[in-house]
Amino acid sequence: ERLEENVRELAAKLENPLVLPCDVTSDQQIADLAATLDREFGGLDFAVHGAGFAPADALHNPFVETSRESFRIALDVSAYSLVGLTRAVAPLMEKRGGGSILTLTFIGSDRVYPNYNVMGVAKAALESSVRYLASDLGPKNIRVNAISAGAIKTLAASGIAGFSSILQVYRDRAPLRRSVETSEVADAATFLLSPASRAVTGEILMVDAGMHAIGL
Repeated sequence: ERLEENVRELAAKLENPLVLPCDVTSDQQIADLAATLDREFGGLDFAVHGAGFAPADALHNPFVETSRESFRIALDVSAYSLVGLTRAVAPLMEKRGGGSILTLTFIGSDRVYPNYNVMGVAKAALESSVRYLASDLGPKNIRVNAISAGAIKTLAASGIAGFSSILQVYRDRAPLRRSVETSEVADAATFLLSPASRAVTGEILMVDAGMHAIGL
């Protein structure tokens, strides 16, 4: 509810938008979402999964102090939700002869970033899920990929202490000497959701100004 106004403002820029609620920790709400989409559109061409969350204590405290409950919530919302959503929408994509599913990740899945903590572990699980889902759904012509974007100043990033210093590291050390813009991530997403990437699946596409290639 806190972000509903922002979502509706963004959706208003689309032609015939349909805005629906969905708590990704609820299998029933995910099923209801899929049923509504089926009823309204009779199928689905693509889906973008952008859900990620960890309790504040799990981001502010050292990783070793992560509670069992905070770990469970972070993995449920940030990783398992992709599995649940994919299972629900795959039949809708089959009706169209295939489709593309895309999620968003971050290099904190593979390397330690200050104050990213349990979200890094959740993103690692998310990326592994991408590969297993791609294997399961490939025979149905449904592709599953992820974009690993560079550091971007977003609402989600505001919850990570010291994020401005991470942005500065990108400006100083990334091969392009900058971070990335949301429009550049959107361009990559458009490619992965379109037929132009019809032979690409199980991929973690780095859109990070080349930062992933740098060691020191």
